[in-house]
Amino acid sequence: MKKIISFILILILSSCSSASQFGTGVNITFDPRTIGMQIDDTIMQKNLSARLALADKKYFISVQSEVLDGRIFLSGKVDEPEEKIKITKMAWETKGVRSVKNTITIKGESNFKGTAKDILITSQLRTALIFNKKTKARNYTLETVNKNIYIFGIAMDEEEKKEVINEANKIYDVNEVIPSIYLATELSRSKL
Repeated sequence: MKKIISFILILILSSCSSASQFGTGVNITFDPRTIGMQIDDTIMQKNLSARLALADKKYFISVQSEVLDGRIFLSGKVDEPEEKIKITKMAWETKGVRSVKNTITIKGESNFKGTAKDILITSQLRTALIFNKKTKARNYTLETVNKNIYIFGIAMDEEEKKEVINEANKIYDVNEVIPSIYLATELSRSKL
């Protein structure tokens, strides 16, 4: 049993990209989640990624997932609408899931110009958040699909949440801002 637990911890810790960044890409120095919550989220993310890869190897590259306090955020591109539904179902079947936000797009529904515009919008928002001293840019995952900005992350307080949404709304040619921003006080285990 100790070997299994040790193996799981090594697997989780090996997914770190640097000493200050843990699994889901949120910087520990700004992350209000406990280490236990971060580990739970990382296990959920790895579990879902493994199940997606087993279902079809192409999902390993074409679908990205982020987990924050049991909330799963999916992005990427697939060939058929049925695949998007299948992936959403798999995300909901992940043990411990609290919600699923799906921004997966269907290939062929966008063109090069639209994709380039989406990348530009995401870059503009990322830059604005980095230079805004009231926000912690590392706490957010940004995805733009068909000029709709999806923001997923943790705000330290209501003021930061409003500031992030305000920065997104300032960007030219954005259709809609869809925030999934949780306050540090809203995290499930911080209420215990």
